[in-house]
Amino acid sequence: MSDQQSDTHAAAGGRATVARIYDHLLGGKQNFPADREAARQLLQAVPEAADIAWSNRLFLRRAVRVLAEAGITQFLDLGSGIPTKGNVHEIAQAVDPASRVLYVDIDPVAVVASNEILMGNPGCRAIEGDFNRPDLILDALDDGDPATVIDLNQPIALIYCAVLQQVPDDRIMDVVAPIRDRLAPGSAIVISHLSAAVTDTYGEDGVSTAKKVFLARAATEITLRTDEQIAALLGEYRLMAPGLVPLNNWRPELSEPDPYATTPGGSPMRGAVATN
Repeated sequence: MSDQQSDTHAAAGGRATVARIYDHLLGGKQNFPADREAARQLLQAVPEAADIAWSNRLFLRRAVRVLAEAGITQFLDLGSGIPTKGNVHEIAQAVDPASRVLYVDIDPVAVVASNEILMGNPGCRAIEGDFNRPDLILDALDDGDPATVIDLNQPIALIYCAVLQQVPDDRIMDVVAPIRDRLAPGSAIVISHLSAAVTDTYGEDGVSTAKKVFLARAATEITLRTDEQIAALLGEYRLMAPGLVPLNNWRPELSEPDPYATTPGGSPMRGAVATN
């Protein structure tokens, strides 16, 4: 951790965040004791939490690779967390070095860490922003400095990986639709989301305990959704093959084996990529 990150974390009161819990589950170093304790409690409730995180990361890498190979060169990652090794910019720029990536996260520590990682990469940057406020993100992309990275008039891959479960049902369309429906033709949306079917694996008690960890430690409520509810978030976009599926079933040949590759029922998360 840099001194700037430590100062920012202290100013925020030392609370855990979803971004840094996720970073710890992935084996990253951009986290604090509060995040590690939250991760420990989460693993007690859901022993496969680290596998779920890795499954999500591998899906993200495959989705970005497919879209970059299809010619998309702009990526807008909302609720991005900390772009550790093998994240969006590395995958996209391996296909096309001119690819541009804008990471957006509400956690100031994640933003500082991200920009340190991205130093010397002029096509990529991270900004502090709340994906729950698409109006402010669109204002920044229309008139602010982020417009130098992302051009709304050109195709964009909009990424919501493992974040929309933080949005309650009564707000979910207000969060997703404004940016999704503003994107230029030829754009895409990437979504991964915890499935309501997770209760079949971990039971009501396990899922309830995991939710309580996020609420108590990171002030975040978790909402599970059915496949039908997740598909509705894509609006009029057209699903790419193989559709909305457990993460381990989305083009698995394009990355290292998913932790759920041989597990009956597969990943408790669903993923999809769709284009307009």
